[in-house]
Amino acid sequence: MNASFSTFLYELLDFRVPKKLLNFLKKDLSPPPPKRQVAALCRHSENGDVLLITSRDSGRWVVPKGWPMQGRSMAEAARREAWEEAGVRGTIGKDHIGTYHYAKMLPKGILVPLEVQVFLMSVEKLSKGFPEQGQRRRGWFAPHVAASMVEEEGLKQILLQLES
Repeated sequence: MNASFSTFLYELLDFRVPKKLLNFLKKDLSPPPPKRQVAALCRHSENGDVLLITSRDSGRWVVPKGWPMQGRSMAEAARREAWEEAGVRGTIGKDHIGTYHYAKMLPKGILVPLEVQVFLMSVEKLSKGFPEQGQRRRGWFAPHVAASMVEEEGLKQILLQLES
């Protein structure tokens, strides 16, 4: 199809289809923007290993993560998630070290695209008791080993960057 015919078709559709309907179709057909989550990449202060936890639903290996919290910075929300999900206390960086994307299945089968900001956290204490203690397992792994255990490609890359 040549350019002038394409232009003709576009102008014809643009003329014949009401603007409101055209805008609705453009909006409806485009993917929704990702929602944001925060994660704490918990690192052992002495040997550089990273802490992975299992997800509650599938048992796959992940980093502590969750939704931003009103009244807290993104870094503080990530630190809170590290405590609730993994029993970690420590110092967290103010700026995120990377982002990764994944899709989360919400109740009622709604699939939501997510962008996760990852904050590096130096672990000072690992508590035996924490809010989600009976719901998850924890494990320390070298960053390259942890990268082979997680599913999200962007998170793998962030973990591998810790090796260099």
